[in-house]
Amino acid sequence: MSNFINHLCFLLLLSTTTTTTTKNVVVSALTSPSDISALKAFKSAVNPSSIPSWSCLASWDFAAADPCASPRRTHFTCALTCSPDSTHITQITLDPVGYSGSLTPLVSLLSQLTALDLADNNFSGQIPSSISSLLNLRTLTLRSNKFSGSLPSSITKLKFLDSLDISRNSLSGFLPKRIDSMTGLRRLDLSFNKLAGSIPKLPPNLFELAMKGNSLSGSISKSSFGELTQLEVVELSENSLTGTLESWFFLLPSLQQVDLANNSLTRIEISSPPGSASDLVAVDLGFNRIGGYAPAKFADYPLLSSLSLRYNRLRGKIPLEYGQKKSLRRLYLDGNFLIGQPPAGFFGGKSGVSGSLGDNCLWGCPVSSQLCLPSQKPSGICKQAYGGRGKPRGSVAGAEGTSLSTPRDHAWEGAPGAMTQRPEATAPGYHSRLSPPAVLSTRGGEC
Repeated sequence: MSNFINHLCFLLLLSTTTTTTTKNVVVSALTSPSDISALKAFKSAVNPSSIPSWSCLASWDFAAADPCASPRRTHFTCALTCSPDSTHITQITLDPVGYSGSLTPLVSLLSQLTALDLADNNFSGQIPSSISSLLNLRTLTLRSNKFSGSLPSSITKLKFLDSLDISRNSLSGFLPKRIDSMTGLRRLDLSFNKLAGSIPKLPPNLFELAMKGNSLSGSISKSSFGELTQLEVVELSENSLTGTLESWFFLLPSLQQVDLANNSLTRIEISSPPGSASDLVAVDLGFNRIGGYAPAKFADYPLLSSLSLRYNRLRGKIPLEYGQKKSLRRLYLDGNFLIGQPPAGFFGGKSGVSGSLGDNCLWGCPVSSQLCLPSQKPSGICKQAYGGRGKPRGSVAGAEGTSLSTPRDHAWEGAPGAMTQRPEATAPGYHSRLSPPAVLSTRGGEC
């Protein structure tokens, strides 16, 4: 008798809840109406022809089942995560099958959404400004789509956002001025878009910054980066950054990897890290316009294992400290106008250094060593660069560890006989979009 009463009570409880029955399986309809409206609008904004029959979105059948109902055997089988009480959608992670269409502004109705991932599809149009209403959002991943327009300034209202990845789209315009107000942001990747302008003050808790492959300009200023005490990775290659990279940059306390290749930087300043304490491991400054001497104080960074200064405008000798640094495993100095004999430490039996010292003005670089490839510049080009003398002309003396600027009259302007093509890419950081530096032009017999 007691079993019968318990069963009757269970049926009465079910009758008070909206239900959907499919193939004799009773499922509870618990998802909030606003979340269901948002999901319907989300699917409606996707081109039906881009939804394969076997995809996640194809299983979103609102007439047959509730999105958060269990079990999910035939409907809403993937791409959605619900809250523990099955009343709200907390995550949308689409499968990368080539969905096209737009991102509906009604996505803002998903008040409990913590993650939105549409990566590796073909969504287009602008990112709706209403996305700023998703105040619980922790992860926003729109990587590898076709979104265009500017990054909405309203996105800075997402104070709890931890990761923002909108790389490999077609965003244009400037970065939001108040992006530094996103105090929860730890990872920012806006690489390979069409963003322009200078870099504003950045979120203070970033540990990874990637904005390579844009059209960012101006200098790297302390006002933008100075408070980033947790920053570990900086990827800003393939932009139009200019000016001096000052010594404070390499002294950021958590910095480990720096890629500033393929910009228009003209000078670098290096100071020794306090107490020889630094986590810096890899630096790529290749394919810029950096003049002066190769900074010897890079050797003072105890963990530095990879350094690229290739295809710049460096002159003078290779610092002996580079050849004595045991942590150094990859060194690329090719494509400059370095002179003298390379440090013997590069060629000892125990040397583990790979890379290239080729395409310079060195002498005594063993032709049997891979480090000396490609071959050195023709002597005529080197004489032009140095005005026929054994040391640079037009250099300005500077403090140890700082580069020496070259007067305007001695700018590298592409003398006859200069290289017009680059060697094959042999190291990370190689990009083909920039032309190689040429040699000093001659004016009235002087370089």
